[in-house]
Amino acid sequence: MTIELTHHYSRVLSIAGSDSGGGAGIQADLKTIAALGCYGMTAITALTAQNTCGVRAIHGVPPDMLRDQIDAVVEDIGVDAVKIGMLHSPEIVRTVAQAVARHSLPHVVFDPVMVATSGAKLITDEAITVLVTELFPRAAVITPNLDEAALLVGQPLKTVQDMLQAAQTLLAQGARAVLLKGGHLPGDEVVDLLLTADAEPLWMQATRIDSANTHGTGCTLSSAIAAHLALGLRLPDAVQQARAYVRGALQAGACVKTGQCSGPLNHSFAPKPMHLIRQAG
Repeated sequence: MTIELTHHYSRVLSIAGSDSGGGAGIQADLKTIAALGCYGMTAITALTAQNTCGVRAIHGVPPDMLRDQIDAVVEDIGVDAVKIGMLHSPEIVRTVAQAVARHSLPHVVFDPVMVATSGAKLITDEAITVLVTELFPRAAVITPNLDEAALLVGQPLKTVQDMLQAAQTLLAQGARAVLLKGGHLPGDEVVDLLLTADAEPLWMQATRIDSANTHGTGCTLSSAIAAHLALGLRLPDAVQQARAYVRGALQAGACVKTGQCSGPLNHSFAPKPMHLIRQAG
């Protein structure tokens, strides 16, 4: 008896670095994508030796190998949305931008991982220039935190008015939409801003969650946005659903000890079944 193959999964490709500790990067992305009912694929940009206390070593993947990873999964399995994370060199940025253009990849969510928790810059000035000119226009949304946005606009961001001005500057630099994460501002509330060229600013506020386990929060948010876009949501709805998922994962993991420092979120607090899409024809 032959079974007719009538469906495929909602497919999300993560192009990012690997976190050996499992809390951020590719590992967090795959956990998030699966928890939200999508099929995750990867193209690894760099290997890291890290745990909850920090990064010990980084080994970049050659551009040709990165290109081959992307081509292999896109040409066979297909892609409904893309999350892009750590891109450490101009050559890697160009490789990814060219692949996005070559395959006309849809719903690209770019999380510009540029500044370490310690405040150290993780990317060269040349790579930043290439990010802005070649990748910003190809992404459906970019998701910088305050430190990353400050690096991109060249000034510190200390207030919500600074956030709005920075988001406007990032749109002027070529971004199609900006989700500026305000979690680094002081106070009991976390304020995020979604800004697009054709809509009013969308301010999103929520009470800050008291947890030491925040490792991989940005990776989780960006991959959750990509997953919800793959599921067919509009960008504002995808962003709000992704924020709700991250808050749930933070709350569920707040009382758990994993490692000696900043532990991961609980990505599997409410897993959803795999979403199926009927095949055309």
